Amino acid sequence: MPQSEPAAADRVTLFADVILPLPLPKLYTYRVPFELNDQVVIGGRVLVQFGAKKTLSCIVAAVHETPPKDYQAKYILEFIDDAPVVTQPQLKLFRWIAEYYMCTLGEVINAALPSALKLSSESRVQLHPQYLSEGTPYPLSEQEQKIVEALGTEDGKALTFSEVGEILGISSFHKVIKSLIQKDVVFLFEHIADKYAPKVVKKVRLAHHFVAEAALEGLFENLASKPKQLDVLMRYIQRVPVYQNEHANHTGLEKAALTSSPHLSPSAVNTLIKNGVLEQFDQIVSRFPLDEKEGNQMPFELSEAQTKARDQVLELFGQKDITLLHGVTGAGKTEIYIDLIRKALEGGGQVLYLLPEIALTAQIVTRLMRVFGSRLGVYHSKFSDNERVEVWNGVLSGRFQVVVGVRSAVFLPFDSLSLIIVDEEHESSYKQYDPAPRYNAREVALMMGTFQGAKILLGSATPSVETYYQCRAGRWGLVPLTKRFGEAGLPEIELIDTRRNAQQGQKKPSHHFTPELTAAIEGRLSQGEQVILFQNRRGYSPFISCLDCGWIPKCKSCAVSLSYHKNAHELRCHYCGHHEVMPRECPACGSRAIRAMGFGTERIEDDLKLMLPEANVQRMDLDTTRAKNAYQQIISDFEQQRTNVLVGTQMVTKGLDFGNVSLVGIINADSIIHYPDFRAHERAYQMFVQVSGRAGRKGKKGKVIVQTGDPQQPIFDKVMRNDYQDFYEYEIAQRREHMYPPFARVIKITVKHVEERMALEAAVLLTQELVERLGRDAVLGPEAPYIFRIRNFYLQEITIKLSREHTVLKHAKAQILEAITLVRDEKDFRQARIVADVDPM
Repeated sequence: MPQSEPAAADRVTLFADVILPLPLPKLYTYRVPFELNDQVVIGGRVLVQFGAKKTLSCIVAAVHETPPKDYQAKYILEFIDDAPVVTQPQLKLFRWIAEYYMCTLGEVINAALPSALKLSSESRVQLHPQYLSEGTPYPLSEQEQKIVEALGTEDGKALTFSEVGEILGISSFHKVIKSLIQKDVVFLFEHIADKYAPKVVKKVRLAHHFVAEAALEGLFENLASKPKQLDVLMRYIQRVPVYQNEHANHTGLEKAALTSSPHLSPSAVNTLIKNGVLEQFDQIVSRFPLDEKEGNQMPFELSEAQTKARDQVLELFGQKDITLLHGVTGAGKTEIYIDLIRKALEGGGQVLYLLPEIALTAQIVTRLMRVFGSRLGVYHSKFSDNERVEVWNGVLSGRFQVVVGVRSAVFLPFDSLSLIIVDEEHESSYKQYDPAPRYNAREVALMMGTFQGAKILLGSATPSVETYYQCRAGRWGLVPLTKRFGEAGLPEIELIDTRRNAQQGQKKPSHHFTPELTAAIEGRLSQGEQVILFQNRRGYSPFISCLDCGWIPKCKSCAVSLSYHKNAHELRCHYCGHHEVMPRECPACGSRAIRAMGFGTERIEDDLKLMLPEANVQRMDLDTTRAKNAYQQIISDFEQQRTNVLVGTQMVTKGLDFGNVSLVGIINADSIIHYPDFRAHERAYQMFVQVSGRAGRKGKKGKVIVQTGDPQQPIFDKVMRNDYQDFYEYEIAQRREHMYPPFARVIKITVKHVEERMALEAAVLLTQELVERLGRDAVLGPEAPYIFRIRNFYLQEITIKLSREHTVLKHAKAQILEAITLVRDEKDFRQARIVADVDPM
């Protein structure tokens, strides 16, 4: 119904400050049309024109009556939402992220919102599948009918916003689109590649005139001479009780339940449809199978040690907001998490359960589903954009009370969080590197808890040094869990000296595997047990080389060699994605003596298949997990013991639980230890302990074989003794001496330019400005990083160490931004890119 004209006294001129999904340093102000004054809602989306032609959706951050001083405010074109899609707690958190990580609110919003919630002038409309199959019960206006006719019945035809405007001949066409969306006639999508396709299943039902008992008996008589069709009809009647429940027939049965049956004829099914006995129809279902299942009661009982640890956590939650559950690998931390989630839900709160890797969600979700059923949502990047929107809306509506997700889940619209769990809290995967915001999900989760009054449980067998320091200082609670669940003991760890083997000239099937590791693999497989092999490098080999002249192919855009991938028979850059065909001969000297040097997971997989022809070998790395359900399939195969040996990168180290794994092999431990970074030893210790923890988890005695050329490295002794305390004491002393976290805050600034000289000159000027503002002791650099050129940009890095005091940090960040702005304003450096990374990992 058209709204009545408001009285003059009610015509208050309102303005809205909006967050555009662009890297703008300030909010932009728009005028609210009088007739929309009552519709403006903070946290809702509005359509606005930005610049000469661009139309964007943005988030309303504030509403007031003060016009902007420096420009004439344009009118808001349309209000998309009647209720907020971004909550007040979210807006508060987004502002903190922008301030702390030195980026703009627009960059935060751009990262936070799923693409389907972001519209622009490039957005498109397409007929909804439900409209194509069922039509709409709502009347269409003349303008709406024009759009429907323009879209036609051609499958997949779409119109851009600008084309809709041209068809209608008006500029304010957004209301028409919004109305069609509300009537389920059209839907929006941002790019052709990301086109929205609701999950549709084909179903069949008995034609309504056959539902009566007499009509159905007559049908059986008519089909008596057609046994295949009669079989189909009988199966339908068995599955759908049409006699007792006419509604059941209206709901129907999935067509696949009939056509995929080995005892039924698919052509008979189609004949019944053609003859009008069965009706075929499409039904749109939730993209989440989760809401089709219901959770039960706890499928396990906590052990005495787990119960004690849970009670300690609850007791500490009464005193502190943050607690660390420091449990050895295989101690059963997940069961404790589940029990705590259940208690939180009983209190009416929401729960966020963060995991560092998508691979982990496959196992964890299965376990959580048994308990929480349809209350559980899952959020990660392997889901389609519209699946993420469904979870977003499910959190807003209260449908999902528990969400399991990776780092991006911290952006979801929670408003009553009572518990946040950060599992494997030490993981660097929680850190976002590019693009901005370069946030750490663990730190954001801590701030979410502070803003919403939630308790936070961090869990790890190998906590980060910073986390353990906070616990030792008494600021956070600490609960130890020192024994593995059930009868399982910690695995035996054996170091194999690869240099000694080489010197002794021992024969071995492949130079990747020492005789000890080979014998151990064969022995475990002969006993029906499984093996995990860890190599932290993907591809077939790190590089290829000409044996005659020494030529090594390099990336054209990055200062790295190209890695060889055998399956694709191509060379790839793991930094920019450049790829090229594997050469048959050396372009430098013409020799055909080109060989793959070194080894990655792909080569190990290949060699194992030759060594162990009877074994089923699978690989889990970035190359094999690109497809949406690849993680789940690989993990399921290994869980069901269809796979004997799993070869993987660090993905296999992170909290996966396989009961039949009795051997873990670390192929090349040295490459992990020797890395130019102050966290190198911490990461190495964590990785070795975590991957070792995959062995011997269900009563089997596990073994870990570590291949190294330097077994005297002190870190191996700490890993073998599982002595985190000793590792921590050594590491914290080093951090204190050299003023690294937790004793200082670190900000890394990277200067990028397509010319190497200009990158250095800009970095030198920026360093001078920073030294003036912060002092010489606080600024290190500039220096070129180990990989000094990526994507055609030369890099220079500046490291800043600051006091952890909030006031000092806030002042320093303002000085840093001032210095960066000054350098960017220099004519010579306007093409330079300057990136600030707070708390780099």
